[in-house]
Amino acid sequence: MLYDFTYHNPTKIYFGKDAMSKLPSELNSYGKNILFLYGKNSIKKIGLYDEVKRVLNECGKNVIELAGIKSNPSYAQVLKGGKLVRENKIDFILAVGGGSVIDCAKAISVSAYAKGDAWQRYWIDFEDVDNEIVPVGSILTMTGTASEMNGGSVITNEEVTIKAGRVYGPEVNPKFSILNPEFTYTVPKIQMVSGVFDVMSHLMEQYFSGDDDNTTDYVIEAVMKSLIKSARKAVENPEDYEARSNIMWCATLGLNTVTGLSKTQDWEVHDIEHQLGAYTDCPHGLGLAVISMPYYRYIYKEGIDKFVRFAENVWGVDTTGKTKDEIALEGIACLEGFAKELGIPLTLRELGATKEMLSKIAESAYEGGGYKYMTHEDILKVLKECF
Repeated sequence: MLYDFTYHNPTKIYFGKDAMSKLPSELNSYGKNILFLYGKNSIKKIGLYDEVKRVLNECGKNVIELAGIKSNPSYAQVLKGGKLVRENKIDFILAVGGGSVIDCAKAISVSAYAKGDAWQRYWIDFEDVDNEIVPVGSILTMTGTASEMNGGSVITNEEVTIKAGRVYGPEVNPKFSILNPEFTYTVPKIQMVSGVFDVMSHLMEQYFSGDDDNTTDYVIEAVMKSLIKSARKAVENPEDYEARSNIMWCATLGLNTVTGLSKTQDWEVHDIEHQLGAYTDCPHGLGLAVISMPYYRYIYKEGIDKFVRFAENVWGVDTTGKTKDEIALEGIACLEGFAKELGIPLTLRELGATKEMLSKIAESAYEGGGYKYMTHEDILKVLKECF
């Protein structure tokens, strides 16, 4: 059933080959001082850096740059960005890159004027933001996180080896996001497939929960099927515009809160991966892939009807003469086969984890889950299966 909910997403999306043409009008809605945030050199290689700088100059903006945002953005970078915001009286933050850059921009926006320890207040204690928030806009170059249309921000505090995610209210969402699928063409294959599995994981975290007779589940299944089909095409031809467009929009839909409406949701795979990432700095989507199959095999009996539905409706598993257990496990095997097909590694060893890390990761991960409550002991068992 659908439970009562309130839905509000204020982000304006400009999608397509001409989406960049909307940047000047959006920038003119904000003040003069801009913090231009980006990763390393990828946006320079594709000419996007020069294009953004040209538009900023033509709009008469004072531009402060913060480059080198990591794929797992650090709290130290957040603090550096906050300092630049205060010193330069920044009016607007423009994030150009993938979800990590956008996550970092949102983290800077909420913490620059925070009273006290922003990390403890906003990422650990989940307090409401009670200070000035600097508005953010984004230009997306890598798909996966849906950070371009949500209020989430995942940050790694390297001093305490904790990677923590926080979802803020819609006031933290990017005011606008520019999505041109062509900007994703040059993303290396391993990063592209990491993003694809990140999208798949977002959808599964919301799907594998209660409330099974729910319109949202049908939406999730449709997005999953589109993602699977388009990912296969994009691996074969990275410049297939239709495939890259579908992946980009699947990613945005996967975590802009539409696919979570009226769902209890799980998120244990993400919680475990965050701590894996804190110890190994591995690509997020790859970590999710390694954890997902062992985790789902560990919990599927608790939600067996949904795993049967997943096998039938998403993967087209023939159920004739099979038990529910056989069908559910075949669906998980199809998911694993898809990850292998994309060329994703499926062991923690391949991601740089050591046996010594496993107990530390398990202890620092959050207890919880959807169909099955996962204790630290349960998490450690799953990690050993992943290793």
